[in-house]
Amino acid sequence: MLQRLAALAARLLAASASQVSLLTDVQTIGAVSGQDRALVGSTGPLVDSLCTVTAAHGAPLIVQDAVRDERVASLPPVASGAVGSYLGVPLQGQDGRVVGALCVFDPVPRVWHDDDVELLSDLAAAAAAELQLSALSLDHETDRLRWQLAVAAGGVGSFDWDLRSGRLNWDAQLLTMFGYDEAEFGRTIEDFDARVHPEDRGRVTLALEQAIAECGPYEAEYRVVLPGGRTRWVKAKGEALAGVDGRARRVLGAAYDTTSEHEQDLRIARVLESMSAAFYSVDRQWRFTYVNAEAERLLQRRREELLGGVLWELYPDAVGSAFEVEYRRAVDTGQPVIFESYYPAPLDGWYEVRAWPDPDGLSVYFLDITARRTAQRQAETERAAAQEALRTAEQALCRAEESQRAAEESQRVAEAAQREARQAQQAAERTAARLALLARVSADLSATLDTEEAVARLAQHLVPTLGDWCLVTLVGEDGTLRDIASWHAREELRPLVHRYCETRLSSIRSSSSFLHQALRTNRLVLVPPGATETIAALLHGEARDLVRRLAPHCALVLPLRARGRTVGLVTLFRDEGSGDFGEEVLLTATEVGDRAGLALDNARLYGQQQHVAEGLQRALLSAPVEPDHLQIVVRYRPAAQAAQVGGDWYDAFLQPDGATVLVIGDVMGHDIEAAAAMSKVRSMLRAIAHYSGGGPAEVLSGLDAAMEGLATGTTATAVVARLEQREDEQERGVTRVRWSNAGHPPPVLLAPDGTVTTLSGPRHDLLLGLDPGSPRTDEEVVLDRGATLLMYTDGLVERRDQDYDEGLLRLCDAVGELAGEDLDGLCDGVLARLLPEHVEDDVALVAVRTHPQDRPRPPEAGPSRVPGSLPRP
Repeated sequence: MLQRLAALAARLLAASASQVSLLTDVQTIGAVSGQDRALVGSTGPLVDSLCTVTAAHGAPLIVQDAVRDERVASLPPVASGAVGSYLGVPLQGQDGRVVGALCVFDPVPRVWHDDDVELLSDLAAAAAAELQLSALSLDHETDRLRWQLAVAAGGVGSFDWDLRSGRLNWDAQLLTMFGYDEAEFGRTIEDFDARVHPEDRGRVTLALEQAIAECGPYEAEYRVVLPGGRTRWVKAKGEALAGVDGRARRVLGAAYDTTSEHEQDLRIARVLESMSAAFYSVDRQWRFTYVNAEAERLLQRRREELLGGVLWELYPDAVGSAFEVEYRRAVDTGQPVIFESYYPAPLDGWYEVRAWPDPDGLSVYFLDITARRTAQRQAETERAAAQEALRTAEQALCRAEESQRAAEESQRVAEAAQREARQAQQAAERTAARLALLARVSADLSATLDTEEAVARLAQHLVPTLGDWCLVTLVGEDGTLRDIASWHAREELRPLVHRYCETRLSSIRSSSSFLHQALRTNRLVLVPPGATETIAALLHGEARDLVRRLAPHCALVLPLRARGRTVGLVTLFRDEGSGDFGEEVLLTATEVGDRAGLALDNARLYGQQQHVAEGLQRALLSAPVEPDHLQIVVRYRPAAQAAQVGGDWYDAFLQPDGATVLVIGDVMGHDIEAAAAMSKVRSMLRAIAHYSGGGPAEVLSGLDAAMEGLATGTTATAVVARLEQREDEQERGVTRVRWSNAGHPPPVLLAPDGTVTTLSGPRHDLLLGLDPGSPRTDEEVVLDRGATLLMYTDGLVERRDQDYDEGLLRLCDAVGELAGEDLDGLCDGVLARLLPEHVEDDVALVAVRTHPQDRPRPPEAGPSRVPGSLPRP
């Protein structure tokens, strides 16, 4: 878990490396990402560690330029160049004592924002909790080793209940699981009941009585209360056996500990709850069943008030509105809906809503877009005013022209009227140009949520309408400045301005510069005529020479503000001959600054949201195994929408007998619940396949039963394929593939001769989560060396502008055309040919290629990756 948290920290903060350090009398490295994994478990002196400084600091340690920071500049990691910037958060135990640190770092200087510190602090809390859990687990290491030996021997804890004598026999493993020793266990059913959690006892008793009455199977999962009050989860399976009289005589079975699975589900739920997207769900009676923290804030009610309440009763103004109409349409049609609508006071705001129906009710994701709608309405009003001004000017010009033609004797009057009309037209055109600029800026900046792209567009809009050249500066969360865009009206001077943009900030002599004045006061700052030497006096080095070559006549610095903070600055320059900045230009610049500031802040928030969502989705998936002479490649492409996580997954692992299992699946839905359900279903399938060692149909049947027994409340499609090889098949150089399909698109097979076929089979079994009793079958095909099997999710072949059959045909054509590529090239080529630039649905893909076994593994297949505890095929 610590290793996954370290990897997640590096990915979410876009850092080159991360590390979890434990501090005692030495520093011990507990987990790393972006470094040599051999470092895990190594120790070093406390005095050489940045994490020691973090622990002593007792709060997040923010180092933007390590070489210049007196606190860490002399430490070996900084002196060696490995650490150029550093962000670390202490790990605290329940007693408040600092036990270590979680950190991310880059080899170059970097600005860390408040959001970065908050995100790393959340991950550090999770890491501290994991360390506490590990410490508690040390007391039971002996029991864990005994459990591993029992599993290795092919069994878990077992029980035998003689119904006639009432004697209940448990093996040593089961006694340990229930917290008994041999002496105190009375071997009665009452001893069993005494340990079952009171809330689960009735349900377990009913399951036993039903099995005895029917002489049938027994299955239950329940909590066990150990001496001292601690609980653990246990799953039991058994069978009631009949005597000669046909009545149940004894109950035999086995049980195993499932506590870790439940704890993993809780950890995933905590991560999902911390997301910033607003989300709630209602059941078929429109009662709230789940509300996250962000939804509580936007709905202006506490979770306790909402859960169990009826949506239409708590929010009566929604009755008859677009919210009710669209929600009911989604439930009636079974199709998701997306819309924007206004909700009156007390919410008093516009919202963008996405609602997905499912068998249990409706899931809703929504964002507050009030600011965006207000800006759009203002732009439309200004555009209408500009059009009216243009019509007025045209009418005035027509009247002047008619007066001029009326008579020569009134020529003087007509000429005067004509001059007046021209002046009116020029004024109107200036007004129209100003309003058109504002409209272009609003439309263009709202067309993208990429910060760098939005800023670059802003620079090009302002030149030459408001100035001859300009620079755009972003303000970091900690107040640091970064020049990121520039533009000049003259193309030949753009490289010069670009170089000035790169050197200006590092060359400013003092904080009294015009740029810093605007940042402190949040007001527009004018640099009067003669600006060249005025600005040069505040600079040194190359930047001072550049500004003299550019020779600005005057300048202004405009703050870009949004949501109570300055997010950027625009510096506009006018050259000699372009005149000073008039009142109309200053007014236009101020309005542009307000709109640009809001757009930049929206882009920043969107980027954070998308980064967290995608990082979460990828963290749920893992790297595949790659046995000898089998090359396995996986790909995952997330959907384009921000904070949208889905249920697509892939997997590749070995069963205990050395057979390779490939899985592709898709849990229904594209929301947080779908991602959580996917993680559960994927983990259950992997566990069932590994433990049972069964074939694909057996594994899918077991998964279907587990989904019903554990009440996952979801449906899914999947294909499970098992690559097997008997001794005679190995001698002939072929591999046999058994597969079973649960309602999923069929795999595609590329033969060594370039022939492409789909593995449809005579049956297409029911998808998972509907009828666990539905029979499932295995299909088989024999692969020659050099054959390729491709498995994928429906996002690859199906979307709104393309039906399923057309997409499958395109996939087969693409695979045939790419037959000569290596496996990585084949997978990348298929994605490039079939997917648009902005993907509407998640796409997962797993492919395997059989390489010849009478020669070494080819270089393009990379190294073999097989867990050390499993046999190599």
